Amino acid sequence: MPKDPFKTRLEIAKKKILRRDLDNKKDNPTPIGTAFKLSTELVSAVAVGTIIGFILDKTFGTKPWLILIFFFVGVVAGITNVIKSAKKMQK
Repeated sequence: MPKDPFKTRLEIAKKKILRRDLDNKKDNPTPIGTAFKLSTELVSAVAVGTIIGFILDKTFGTKPWLILIFFFVGVVAGITNVIKSAKKMQK
């Protein structure tokens, strides 16, 4: 006995919805993952800026000045990265 066409279409639709829901769950990160990503971007930018400033200070003998300058550059870069990432997550 052939299957009812309505039941066949209904089963296909249910499978598509289930598949789409699984795909959507993969794209949405958890809140703790999002917080970890944003904090890592901020901290890494500050750390890289400070390390570059330290190396340049050692090289040129200008002890605290380049560390301070590159620290603040790192802070600005980190905040900029966090804002960009947050805007991207909003979309």
